Amino acid sequence: MVSTLNTSVTEDDQTSSETAGERTCLTRARRRRRFYSEGDTKLSFRKSAFLTRSMDAQEHWSSRRTRTMRRKLMWNARQQWKLLGLFEIGKQHEFYDFTCMLKEGLAAAVQNSIDNPPPNELAEADFKMEVNQRHDGFKMRTFAGSVFSHFRQRLGMTEKEYQLSLSSKGLYLQFISNSKSKADFFLTNDKRFFLKTQNKKEVRFLLSNLRVYMEHLEKYPHSLIVKFLGVHRIKIPNQGKKYFIVMQSVFYPDERISERYDIKGCQVSRWTDPAPESSQEIVVLKDLNFEGKYICVDQQRAWLVRQMEIDSQFLQGLNVLDYSLLVAVQPLHVDERMKSQSLASLIIRTKQSVNGSSSLSFSVPGIVEEESAVLVSEMVCGTEQCQVREVHPGRPIPLQTLGAQSSVESKLQAQNRRLLPSFKNPLHVIDGPEARYFVGIVDIFTVYGFRKKLEYLWKCLRYRGQAFSTVSPDVYARRLCHWVESHSV
Repeated sequence: MVSTLNTSVTEDDQTSSETAGERTCLTRARRRRRFYSEGDTKLSFRKSAFLTRSMDAQEHWSSRRTRTMRRKLMWNARQQWKLLGLFEIGKQHEFYDFTCMLKEGLAAAVQNSIDNPPPNELAEADFKMEVNQRHDGFKMRTFAGSVFSHFRQRLGMTEKEYQLSLSSKGLYLQFISNSKSKADFFLTNDKRFFLKTQNKKEVRFLLSNLRVYMEHLEKYPHSLIVKFLGVHRIKIPNQGKKYFIVMQSVFYPDERISERYDIKGCQVSRWTDPAPESSQEIVVLKDLNFEGKYICVDQQRAWLVRQMEIDSQFLQGLNVLDYSLLVAVQPLHVDERMKSQSLASLIIRTKQSVNGSSSLSFSVPGIVEEESAVLVSEMVCGTEQCQVREVHPGRPIPLQTLGAQSSVESKLQAQNRRLLPSFKNPLHVIDGPEARYFVGIVDIFTVYGFRKKLEYLWKCLRYRGQAFSTVSPDVYARRLCHWVESHSV
């Protein structure tokens, strides 16, 4: 009985254990199905997230490759800048959009001057006038537009001519120099006008002294100081404001220029390694590179020395220093030397020197129509005489000498005028017997304030016994004049 009962209990236990096992298997199966179902959902989410990350990564790497390629292009461009000094600002250039805005804004600013011509007599309000113009994506502000328009007319430049050069379809050029300045330098495609970014302080300095600057150039029409033609500000969303000035390029036209120099009249940090021979690299050399060389202008040397004194005294009065005398050399061909001495050239040059590029209304007696007599006046600089050639058709050319009492000659001497060359950009060009020289004074914005005085004291200790650029305005002016006098013949 016992054994039978035990057997029955065992069978019942087996049956219940089998039932429990089946239940457990079903539960496990359900859990497994639920797990895999949930896993599929999680997996789909994971796949979706992975794909999203993959797409983001692809976009990131694509963007990164684009930036890398752009940087590579810019690096190659910069290598070309280092080689040539000038580079066309094409679509891949970092300044392409900026220069397109400059073109559009400047074209509109000049057009405003055309539509609203400046008055014959400028008022104080004209020097403080500001004109704002809105464009697609930027704003342009023009400072003292009437004053600069009036000045351009005095230089014999038409507004249409100026507008065409600034807004031509040709690409702007960027000039990369060995200058320590952080400014950006651009040239119009014809290389006639120079655009330079300035800080707000420098622009304020120019505008506050604009009247005396204009008065100086009216009093001395053949001044060597660079001719400023416009001051503007461009405002681009998310990029802030940029001030820039437009000026005549001293080195225009630059064909066949063989040497360029930036002269400050001192020695410290005034050497630049020249470009390798047969290289197209444009290098602006400095004072120490010019040692042993001379500006050979022959009879115009006295005028050059005197004009340098006049301009440096003016800049001394503005309490500025660290300005540069730019000098470039262009060898003359034989036919050019002969042409500069021809009678026809002398007549044209005299008319241009007396009547052109100035606001004076007087005329030289004898300068009349071509079929009548023509008086060719050539001042002998540094003396009280003026050589005059009177030309009549079919007659010999007599030569007479006038005394200093002549009203015309006294005006010419008071303004230190010279016989301008019959060449583009004549105010910055001086023809010598063998070479043509491009000369101009630039960078006149550095005021001798507290910081410059501290810099002077530090350099006195650092460069004891050596000539450096940071000195008082009177010393700077005197030293640069001495350099011109000792390096010209």
